[in-house]
Formats: sequence, structure tokens, C-alpha cells
Amino acid sequence: MKDPVHFWYEFASTYSYLSAMRIEAVADAAGAQLVWRPFLLGPIFAEQGWNDSPFNIYPTKGRYMWRDLERLCDEYALDFSRPSVFPRNGLRAARIACIAADEGWCAELTRAVFVANFAEDREISDTGVLAEILTDLGRDSATVIEASDAPTNKERLRAQTEEAKHHGIFGAPSFTVGKELFWGNDRLGAAIAWSLGLR
Repeated sequence: MKDPVHFWYEFASTYSYLSAMRIEAVADAAGAQLVWRPFLLGPIFAEQGWNDSPFNIYPTKGRYMWRDLERLCDEYALDFSRPSVFPRNGLRAARIACIAADEGWCAELTRAVFVANFAEDREISDTGVLAEILTDLGRDSATVIEASDAPTNKERLRAQTEEAKHHGIFGAPSFTVGKELFWGNDRLGAAIAWSLGLR
């Protein structure tokens, strides 16, 4: 039995955008099973003493990241518009993604939210923006948003973030295959190879 690749991502994460837009096609081509795992980096960063993205805390690193992102978006043929606010709050979007994961439409929801953030410079913490995305996906936005605010769903996201910490995840995107952890967009291929036993 092949181990699935668990894809851990945060909607505010630039490199998660790159992985989210291509991981399904890459996994399908390889015959790998994929599990979408939205989580929050904020609590993990807070435990490291950060109250902001490290790309903001360390400006030189941030300048490099934005240029690297431009190059990679060109390479992957992805639209990119540097967000006017960074990082954006992905809490509500992540709660919605937890519901979508249960119902089998997490991939399309995740891609749409990432495009809104990193290609269209839209405020993904805004309920109206998320409602438009849900409507475009053919979902009842009011019902989904209400369900996302249910205490059980809020707890699910908290538990998923705690699970990420248990795996030793410290950034996004990350990929876990069993007990193996792979960090970063550039490790996507390695994670899929490991899941297929192609070490």
C-alpha cells in the first residue's frame, strides 16, 4: 500500500501558492494519493517568537522571496500580482477548506483562494470575497460560511494545526508521508517519490 502525500498549506504562504496550483496534476501523473491539509502558521510562528512573517521580519530575505516568486510563477505559467497586504489572514478560508476537504472539493476551493490572494490581490479574510469564490464554485455560500463558524469546525482547524506541530512542521508548504517530513515547494517531487517508494 502506497502512503499518501499529506499537503500542509497556509493561505498566506507565498510558496504554498506555487505548490497548491500544481500539486494535484503532479500527484495524478505519478499515481500518488493526495490529502489536502489546511492549517495555520500563526500559532507555530508565535511559538518561535515571531509575530509576523519571517519575510517581513527579515527584509533581505523578503526581497529575495518576492523576486524568486516572480521567477517561479513565470516558470510555472502562473499569474502573479504582489499582494498589497502581506501576510493576509487566512483563518476563515482555512476553516472553509476544512469543510471542503470533507466534501471532496478542497482542491478547487484552495486554488481559487490562492488565486484571489496572489494573482488578483483580493482580501481573502473578507467574507464577501469568500462568498463570491464559493458562489463561483457552485456552492451555497451562506450555508458554507455558517458551517465554517461552527464550534466543531473551529476546533477541527485548531486540531489540524496541532497535528502539524506534532509532525514537526515549521513552515509552509510542507508534505508528510507517514513519519517523513518534506518542507518547501521544491521538495514536492521528493515527497511524491517517497510516497511511491522511489527513494
